Amino acid sequence: MKHKSLLIAALFFSIIFLTTSGFTVVGHRGDPSKYPEETIQSDDSAFNSGADYVELDLHLSSDGVAVVSHDDDLFRVTHTPAIVSQNTWHALSQLTYDNCEHVLSLAELFAHYQHRPQAKFILETKIDHSLDSSYMLEDEIAATVKKYHMEKRIMIHSFSAASLFHFREILPDSYLILIVGSLKRMNFSNLPQVNAVNVSSDLILNHPWLIHWLHLLNKQVFVWTEMDESPSLWHWLINKNIDGVVTNFPSTGFKYKLAKEGSRKYDIHRKGIYFGKVRTATMMNPYVRHKQHKYVYPGQNVNVMYGVRVHNQLYYQIANQTFISAEFVNLDLKPQDVAPYQNKQILAKPKSSVMIYRYPENQAKTSQKLPANRLYKIQNFNGSPKSMWLRISSGWIRAKDILFYGFFDDTSWQQYRQLPRMNRYNNLALTAYQPVEPPAVLSIKQQLNIINHIAI
Repeated sequence: MKHKSLLIAALFFSIIFLTTSGFTVVGHRGDPSKYPEETIQSDDSAFNSGADYVELDLHLSSDGVAVVSHDDDLFRVTHTPAIVSQNTWHALSQLTYDNCEHVLSLAELFAHYQHRPQAKFILETKIDHSLDSSYMLEDEIAATVKKYHMEKRIMIHSFSAASLFHFREILPDSYLILIVGSLKRMNFSNLPQVNAVNVSSDLILNHPWLIHWLHLLNKQVFVWTEMDESPSLWHWLINKNIDGVVTNFPSTGFKYKLAKEGSRKYDIHRKGIYFGKVRTATMMNPYVRHKQHKYVYPGQNVNVMYGVRVHNQLYYQIANQTFISAEFVNLDLKPQDVAPYQNKQILAKPKSSVMIYRYPENQAKTSQKLPANRLYKIQNFNGSPKSMWLRISSGWIRAKDILFYGFFDDTSWQQYRQLPRMNRYNNLALTAYQPVEPPAVLSIKQQLNIINHIAI
């Protein structure tokens, strides 16, 4: 009877969730394309970009603390070899990411967001119970969730069915999601215990009936994929009637959520800086672009109230009936972040294809490519320190795709070394560029002189 009542409760919770939520955007490890994954800065960026939830991973330290990290070995993200399960929390908390934040515990994360009720999380247990039969990680997570009263602000997903079954016992009202990459994992031993399934996009591509079948069982369908912001991939996903996407690009996910819901205006309420080189006139609305006799000036701070997408271009509302193109407004970059790159030039990486974009976002790709063996002056910047965009005469390009040219004096290097580690791009041209000169065209007389000289 106990199991039957739990299943009825889980089914009721699932139906309520289905009727009260739409296309859910989940920031995979925060906003990892902009900031170091699973840091407060990355999580804040995901929420600010429209994510409904942030997904994060949990391991247990040697002294029983739930540590926020995807990898058991922290070398990839902190540049220091340290196995979470083999170190105490005190030792792990001394390690820092590229943005100078230290490794987080789940308790610290919850304490930080405790009074921000819109901040919600999907917790993943990184455990294999065929190797570790204990449930210390799950018990610690449950205790932390209860301590900070986060029961209604978390979902739990895992590849481990055993882990989820244990959570059904210790957090009976929790929303549980089984992560699957094959049909074999979806069976009537696992499905009755969970509220949703997080499915590989490849699996749905090969078995399009799967979404309908899971919905008939009152299970929500989340999709995870190696998101690359491809428009065709996103259109395919949202047209499949999925309930949510776990993505590395929450701002793109939010854009498609708005498109699916038919909504165009959304809250931002963040401070920004106008990075344009000349003053620009504002407009009363972005639908009829009639310019006003009001201006925003280079370096001016603006309060971005709302975002509006019109004709696939983003505009910001900065005051009552006052809008400006988002192209040169930076929410994540400060002047000091780009100081070393100001007045520098760029060069296409050798043997690489560098795409040009209309606007600083991956969805705005054009058919143009940056010509090889040619220098271009950087005119402007957008994006974030980790994912920066550069404006040149022919459009926008991604900073990671090119070589920065001009770091040949002490002042440039001093500014570069003063940047936080996360802001330092290492794709620098360290030697002066010497263009290949075409061979000289010789006159007949010059050619005869050379021949005569060789003969002599």
